[in-house]
Amino acid sequence: MIKKGIILAGGMGTRMSPLTKAVNKHLLPIYDKPVFFYPLSILMLSGIKDILIIVNKGEQKQFKKILPNGKNLGIKITYAEQKKPKGLPDAFIIGKKFIGKENVALILGDNFFYAQSLTKKLKQCVKLNKGATIILHPVRTPSSYGIASINKKNVIKKIIEKPKKTFSNLAVTGLYFFDNKVVNFSKKLKPSKRKELEIVDLLNKYKNEKKLSAQFLGRGAAWLDTGSINDFYDTSAFVSAIENRQGLKIACLEEISLNNKWINKKNVQSAIKFYGKCNYSQYLSTLIKNH
Repeated sequence: MIKKGIILAGGMGTRMSPLTKAVNKHLLPIYDKPVFFYPLSILMLSGIKDILIIVNKGEQKQFKKILPNGKNLGIKITYAEQKKPKGLPDAFIIGKKFIGKENVALILGDNFFYAQSLTKKLKQCVKLNKGATIILHPVRTPSSYGIASINKKNVIKKIIEKPKKTFSNLAVTGLYFFDNKVVNFSKKLKPSKRKELEIVDLLNKYKNEKKLSAQFLGRGAAWLDTGSINDFYDTSAFVSAIENRQGLKIACLEEISLNNKWINKKNVQSAIKFYGKCNYSQYLSTLIKNH
């Protein structure tokens, strides 16, 4: 069972420069919420309440202005700093003490997920006891992603970063579920030509032990990497369209906590005072009336 989660919210955000010269990209708005609210909501929907957010050196204060420690959401949030980007598996080295002897989930701070029955699938993933599980989703341009091929039992046969020749259209998304071996596996990795630890190398360690399996978001689902300007605004437009059409909010953290009974209506009222007069607060007021 996975009870701990890590959000990797560091990096230089060079694909979105000059916007990110002054502000961490994870604090920029996707429609009406900061980017990092969306991956945080995924961990919360999974039932994970103990979360480590890894940020760039000197940026903790900016994140803590919005979310100091998670008490307002009935969860526990701690922060750690990454001196410089060293690749995704570095999250498990930085988070060694946080992870302890537990299994852990990792989500990239700029990844956006939306799918029917998403919560149900996430709850299945956190039941993991041994091995690792990755989330796969079809893409039109496999050469731009880490790509995996699977057998009939959803076991990974091959996984390659940005393949030149197409052997599958299933991309490895930025959401991963690992057993406790991930810490030692990450420590043993050697930097690639990019001088970074590669997530594909880590996943291949599990694949070689035949302990790497796959889950799927399903047809009609959305997985977006908001790390580029075009994808960033496409995601914002998507969230805007869904929320305004349905009247429901994506990644409303207080709503998730309220539904999970981690907080009560008084906590939501406190959140309204904190956010002030805005559309988000109006939505929270509606929650109180209808809950």
